[in-house]
Amino acid sequence: MSAWYEKSFGDDYLLVYKHRDLQGAYEEVKRMIEWLRLPEGSEVLDLCCGMGRHSMALYDFGYKVTGVDLSGVLLAEAHKLDKAGHVRWLQGDMREVPLTETFDAVVNLFTSFGYFDADEENERVLREIQRLLKPGQGKFIIDYMNPEYVKAHLVPYSSRSEGSCTIEEKRRIEDGCVRKTIVIQEPESDARTYSEQVKLYGKEEFVRMLERAGLEVTQVYGDYHASEYDPAESKRMIFVGHRKG
Repeated sequence: MSAWYEKSFGDDYLLVYKHRDLQGAYEEVKRMIEWLRLPEGSEVLDLCCGMGRHSMALYDFGYKVTGVDLSGVLLAEAHKLDKAGHVRWLQGDMREVPLTETFDAVVNLFTSFGYFDADEENERVLREIQRLLKPGQGKFIIDYMNPEYVKAHLVPYSSRSEGSCTIEEKRRIEDGCVRKTIVIQEPESDARTYSEQVKLYGKEEFVRMLERAGLEVTQVYGDYHASEYDPAESKRMIFVGHRKG
C-alpha cells in the first residue's frame, strides 16, 4: 500500500492548491534572503520544491538553485515554469536526497516536514539537511506550521467549488498528527479521495531534533514578516539557523 504522500501529490493536487501564486512565493523569498544573508551566486537547495515557485524566485534573486521533490507531477509543473532551464530539477526522497555536493543553504518550505509516522524517519530528513550543508557556513530555513495555532484554530470541515468540481476537506487531530481527508467530486464520475498528514512537533521538541541532527537554530519567526514566534498567535514556526561545525 502506497504512503499518502506518494498518492496525494498528483494531478488533483494541482486542482486543490491552484490558488498558490508566484507573487506570494516571491515575497517570501525576499524575506528569506534577508535572513540567510548570502551573496549572489550562492548555491541553494529547495528541498521539497513542489511546483517550483520558490525555486524560481530564488533564481530571480541571483542564486544557483537546485530543486528536489518526490512527485514527478509537481516537477513537470516546475519544468513548465522554468522554460529556460535555469534551475536544476531532481526527483528524490527527502530522507535520502540523490546528491553528494553541499550547498550554501537548504530551504524546506510550506510545511514539507513531518510527513512520516516515525520520529526517526522525520529526523532522517534533518540529518540530510545537515549533510547537504557546507561545513561551518551552511544555513537553513525550515518553514513549518505552528502546532499550537493549528490545534486552537482547526477547521473540521470546509467545501468549495473549482469549476464543475466540488472539493471537500475534513481535518482532525489524532495520534499526534493533523490529518486531512480531501474528497473531489465531479459530475457523473466517482469521487476521488486523498489523505494528507503532518506530525505535530512543538518548538522545544523541534529544536531538540535539529540539535541532534547537528543543526543550530539562531532564530524562530512566526511569519514571513519576521514577527517573533508566539505559540498562541503565530500561524507559522519558521526555523532559521546553520550547520554546526
